[in-house]
Amino acid sequence: MGKRRFIKPEDLFMLKSLTDPQYSPDGRKCVFVETGMLKKKNDYSSNLYIIDLEKEETARQWTFGEFRNHSPRWSPDGSKIAFVSNRTGDNQVFILDAEGGEAKQVTHFKNGASEPLWSPDGKRIACSVSLKPGEDLLDDEDGKKDEKRPEPLVVEGMKYKSDAAGFWDGKYKQAAIIGLEDSEARLLMKGEADYHLQCWSPDGKAIVLSADETAGRDFSFKSDLLLVEVETGKAKTLTEGTGYFSSAVFSPDGKYLGYTGHEREFENATISKLWIKEMGTGYVQCMTENLDIYVGDAVVADFQQGADSPGLIWGEDSKSFYFLATDQGNTVIYFGNLSGEIYPALLGEQHVYGYTLDRRNQRIIAAVSNAVLPGELFQLEVTTGESKQLTNVNDAFLESVSLSKPESISIPASDGTRLHGWIMKPAGYEEGRKYPLILEIHGGPHAMYANTYFNEFQVLASEGYAVLYINPRGSHGYGQQFVDAVRGDYGGRDYQDVMDAVDFALEQYDFIDKDRLGVTGGSYGGFMTNWIVGHTDRFKAAATQRSISNWISFYGVSDIGYYFTEWQIKADLNDHETLWKHSPLAYADKIDTPLLILHSEKDYRCPIEQAEQMFIALKRQGKTAKLIRFPESNHELSRSGKPDLRLKRLEYLAGWFNEYLK
Repeated sequence: MGKRRFIKPEDLFMLKSLTDPQYSPDGRKCVFVETGMLKKKNDYSSNLYIIDLEKEETARQWTFGEFRNHSPRWSPDGSKIAFVSNRTGDNQVFILDAEGGEAKQVTHFKNGASEPLWSPDGKRIACSVSLKPGEDLLDDEDGKKDEKRPEPLVVEGMKYKSDAAGFWDGKYKQAAIIGLEDSEARLLMKGEADYHLQCWSPDGKAIVLSADETAGRDFSFKSDLLLVEVETGKAKTLTEGTGYFSSAVFSPDGKYLGYTGHEREFENATISKLWIKEMGTGYVQCMTENLDIYVGDAVVADFQQGADSPGLIWGEDSKSFYFLATDQGNTVIYFGNLSGEIYPALLGEQHVYGYTLDRRNQRIIAAVSNAVLPGELFQLEVTTGESKQLTNVNDAFLESVSLSKPESISIPASDGTRLHGWIMKPAGYEEGRKYPLILEIHGGPHAMYANTYFNEFQVLASEGYAVLYINPRGSHGYGQQFVDAVRGDYGGRDYQDVMDAVDFALEQYDFIDKDRLGVTGGSYGGFMTNWIVGHTDRFKAAATQRSISNWISFYGVSDIGYYFTEWQIKADLNDHETLWKHSPLAYADKIDTPLLILHSEKDYRCPIEQAEQMFIALKRQGKTAKLIRFPESNHELSRSGKPDLRLKRLEYLAGWFNEYLK
């Protein structure tokens, strides 16, 4: 083996993302999705791969082409796979025989289809579609789609745009059912609400949907579960209209419904919990009420494509179950049962970002990442605890580069609270040398840095920087009180937490040069970067990404502005004083740190006017600032944006710090 080199931004194109593992019903095979970048097309492709677990062969590619093939789901008898592909243009559902052969397209819906779910008898598939009220599922008779022409956008509701979908086009999310023998397709329910597909009942007679059916949803923030009869469309509400619930799944015997969610006690800072409803009596129990952990995956990273961790997965006995939780910088697979027992089934310094259960043989296949492992599949024998790695798709990358392994640190905050974080030494670290340090701050703020692969951090370490990152107050993973502590206090204890972390690092690690400190972060991390440079001159360079600078304008321009601001800052437009007090723009005259501003043109979460305001305010005062605008990109640029723009973002970021900290 030759000498390993340091990682480069363009190594993004070497990395493969593995997601959505699915055991076959008999537990003998596993299908998953592998996603990579197409350098020439400046895009991504995803294909299905299958592992024969009995033969212990390497994964075999199952679909081909430069398309996005994803969301594989086995038929109940294991003879077929349904999946979603854009090979014909829009996303449509296809079926592939488990023995191989050509995939058959089973939906030809006008606006595409996604999220396939097999009926228990394997004769029908439910899927998600988007339609305007009264719009037909199928294309026009001539098979041609309507010509798209620019049209005025008529806006009457406040929730008229989203960062993921852009401007609302009048379509609602609906559930459709298609018969595989007669190709007959119909909608399960019709109405001016978004109905999200959850699961079939084991007898095939009903489907669970989630929806907010409140009239005038501008001020409604809930999601109820509905049990809908397949034949009649008759719906029964299963939850009480008091919170936000999803990820519903029936026990195999149909007696229980498990789901995740919360009752919004702390608005969007409320930790998600696990609930089980006894269908016969209607009795509901919160199974994680005393755990003080977030059920689900709240980890923030910049690599995995299309990762979607499941909610609860039932055991074969309909009494036991598994679920994923975010805890102390890791994601943990927990085992539980109806008697109230809950304990970790897979615990370690790692990020489990997807998993599947072989009910018959008590085995789990988990998609796992850690700080120096981009992501692979591992099989765990639940009863013995034995595990083995099933895939090695990133070996070529790992064998050619030298990565920096973070050290976990426990930081005493100035008020006595313990904070959790990590520090990475620069690549090629040498004893006795002094190195610049870059502080990284995550978005959310209700998210969590974790023991997972973070490509941006590795790139900065390869440039000769130590990297410090922590979970300040407001982060998930450390209990309800901790995650709620930031609300109404942006720029308060959260700011002190990250500064306490810098002080701790300087005190404990003598290789850090206190005169060469940098800071960066995105979204809430961008807000905090802006805030920091307006309140201290300790940092010699800063890069703010997809940031917030002015809460007054953010209130009206962000897709979540009016309610997010009220929930997080605890003020509205009648309280300009509070909004301005928490706005980094108010302190622009105090900023002397050279500031790089990175922002996407189509970011509707933190619109680009937030960047423009800060840039103009600084330039008007003769301060050092540079604005980089990324075309055709939204808030997710660093995670799922066009590959060439993701690459340029890393180059601009490293280049800025190299200019001012080297």
